[in-house]
Amino acid sequence: MRSNRSVLTAAAFAALAMGATTVLASPASAAPNTTPQKVCGSAYKTVNSAPIGSLGTVYLTYNSANGKNCVATIRKNPGAAVEMSTWIYIPDTGDSAEDYGHYTSYAGPAYVYGKALCVNWGGHINNIYTQVSGSNCAALKENRVTFTR
Repeated sequence: MRSNRSVLTAAAFAALAMGATTVLASPASAAPNTTPQKVCGSAYKTVNSAPIGSLGTVYLTYNSANGKNCVATIRKNPGAAVEMSTWIYIPDTGDSAEDYGHYTSYAGPAYVYGKALCVNWGGHINNIYTQVSGSNCAALKENRVTFTR
């Protein structure tokens, strides 16, 4: 009986060791892509977006319950940290918010109150910048600019 228990214990330890080795040997993968709602909050709905070259997208979201806009810049392919930003500005009130730094997946969130107001917003990844002016202003046509610095 004692030898059966020793054999079973040894087999269990061997199986655990094998599983641990398999887990440790697995290649590391990048974090899955995120969404504007994961960055800003589930109550925020995407109302506009603009590509940042082929590197990612900056999203403008809005929460109708609190009247706030949120922006987030999300990389297409997460990886090593790179310089990124996201920003938002309300011309009528002068309110603004931004997030700038070195990130692996996204910059943001940046929130401002913007109910029934025009919004300027944008972001950058590495040296590619996108900005949108006069956005979500009913009949006013927005202006989009993407440039490299």
